[in-house]
Amino acid sequence: MFELSFLYAAFLGYILGSIPFGLVLIKATGGGDIRDIGSGSIGATNVLRTGKKGFAVATLVLDAGKAVVAIILARYFWGEAAAMIAGFTAFLGHLFPVWLGFKGGKGVATMIGVLLALAWPVGIAFCLVWLITAFMRKQSSVAGITAAATAPVFSWFMVGGALSITALALALLLIYRHHENIKRLIAGTEPRIGSSKS
Repeated sequence: MFELSFLYAAFLGYILGSIPFGLVLIKATGGGDIRDIGSGSIGATNVLRTGKKGFAVATLVLDAGKAVVAIILARYFWGEAAAMIAGFTAFLGHLFPVWLGFKGGKGVATMIGVLLALAWPVGIAFCLVWLITAFMRKQSSVAGITAAATAPVFSWFMVGGALSITALALALLLIYRHHENIKRLIAGTEPRIGSSKS
């Protein structure tokens, strides 16, 4: 029964995480398919390229919030270990949603939600690193990759153990989802925040 609860948590996390809020919001307001513009991602950064800043903020909050909800529910019903599993699978759901052909977002907002719900000081540290890097480099991809790469370190020193391993797994997946951005960074063609593609 103990192991079965982990399966429940994993399923709950994936289903909630795979809700494509950016896609839904833009389609619902007559903006078409968000995957047809910019980077083709369903996340807040790409929603911002539609010019609808309010919907970009809403997408950011909802993409983080779906991970928070998954973790809170799993923690309430099945405990802390299940909460961590639900957070991880919520992140997987956002990156690889089954109903979008496993092509989802890049995971920054959802990783924020996971970290805030599992250990809020680590989540705050992630946000601060993102903001500082974004201010200095003006590139959302660099900010996201840098914040993700430092999250396991903050997790280790602030919490330790399983969270640092989870944060490392999330960071590696997030960096993988930014592989096209990394190619452009190496080529010197990665655009800045507010331009047509990132």
